[in-house]
Amino acid sequence: MPDGAVEIEAVQPERTADFRRAHEREALSTEWNFRVIWHEQRHEFAATRGETVVGVLGLRIAASLAHVDSVIVAPAERRRGIGRALLDSAERLANYYNCHKMTLEAPAGLPAQTFFEACGYKLEAILPQHTWKLDVAVMRKFLL
Repeated sequence: MPDGAVEIEAVQPERTADFRRAHEREALSTEWNFRVIWHEQRHEFAATRGETVVGVLGLRIAASLAHVDSVIVAPAERRRGIGRALLDSAERLANYYNCHKMTLEAPAGLPAQTFFEACGYKLEAILPQHTWKLDVAVMRKFLL
C-alpha cells in the first residue's frame, strides 16, 4: 500500500477505546443532530440466592434513554418474579437518571414478548428477519 494509505483490520475493543473516548460524543451529536453530553453508562444487576446468581440484567443508559441488553433467569428459577424484579430495579435506576423510556428487543410473537408486555412494555416496531432471520419486536416502556 502507498505510504499513508488506510487499512481496515479487525481488532479487540481495547485497541479502539482511546479513539472512541476522543470522538464518540461528537460523532453521536452529529449523527442525531442533537447536541447533548453523551455519556453512556453500563449497569449490571444480579438476582442471587445465597452466593448463587440466579438471574442477571444488562442495562445501558445514554442521553435520557435506557436500553435493556439482556434479561437472563436460570431455567429452574423462572416464573418466580425474578425477571420482573430485575426489570423493576433497572427501571428505578433509569428513573434516577431521568430516562423517559426504556427499550428492549425480544423475539416477536414468542413467550419473551408476552412476558415483557405483562411487565408494561409496548410494541414499538417489528424488525422483519432481523436476528437469526427471525422477526424482532422492539418494545418500549415510558417511565416519566
